[in-house]
Amino acid sequence: MGRVPLLPDAPRPLLFAHRGLSAIAPENTMAAFRLARERGVPGIELDIHLLASGELVVVHDPDAMRTCGQSLRFETATLADVRSLDAGSWKGSAWSGERVPLLAEVFEEFGDTIYYDIEIKSKTAEDKGTELALSKLIDGFHIGSSVAISSFNPIALARFKRFSPLIPTAAIWCDEPDMPWYLRRGEGRWLARCDYLKPDRRLARPGDWSRGRGPASAWRRPVVPWVVDDGAEARELLAAGCVGLVSNDPSALGLDGRLSG
Repeated sequence: MGRVPLLPDAPRPLLFAHRGLSAIAPENTMAAFRLARERGVPGIELDIHLLASGELVVVHDPDAMRTCGQSLRFETATLADVRSLDAGSWKGSAWSGERVPLLAEVFEEFGDTIYYDIEIKSKTAEDKGTELALSKLIDGFHIGSSVAISSFNPIALARFKRFSPLIPTAAIWCDEPDMPWYLRRGEGRWLARCDYLKPDRRLARPGDWSRGRGPASAWRRPVVPWVVDDGAEARELLAAGCVGLVSNDPSALGLDGRLSG
């Protein structure tokens, strides 16, 4: 089977608000997603974990300490546990009372009016049911044409692809110490047979590409680097051939009217 096109009906460049418009609002909350939409950002990037009670929750870390001040681990938590968390106060009193949303709630509010980069948070090869639950939820909302899936874990990507072969997937990588050494140059793209690429912006420099060519010719897949918050760098990467960017505030990059709305 050939590679699945990356959101082919969406205008270029693809612009994803990283965990929502997290430069201003608390990350991975409905407030951050709504603010991205208000500012005309056409896409959002978000992270998911599977709760013990079976729901997909939108949160980055495996536990609630950093953003909610609680030691609760999401994979052993229930929906009732999560509903009691305050995910906004750490960002400022103006955001007090923001909740950790379910992915279903995000889909219910935004539907296919935006596009999504959904990152599966997983560090093991164990099948905990996350990928099947995600596939079923996307199917249930009929928004497969508006969704792309990414992960640092190529096994999670390959597993998701078995359930949803027509949704594009991307390997994410960086060269940080907690990234396995054998995945620090994007090797996960071969293990997962993914459709596009998400390198750390520092590993997506034009000079790194073969003979100065853009990523489409050098890597033979669309490239969407993260996290790009400098306007000059954003324009450089797009000019070099990246098809999109993940940014904490795409509306502040000064991309000359490329935002919708």
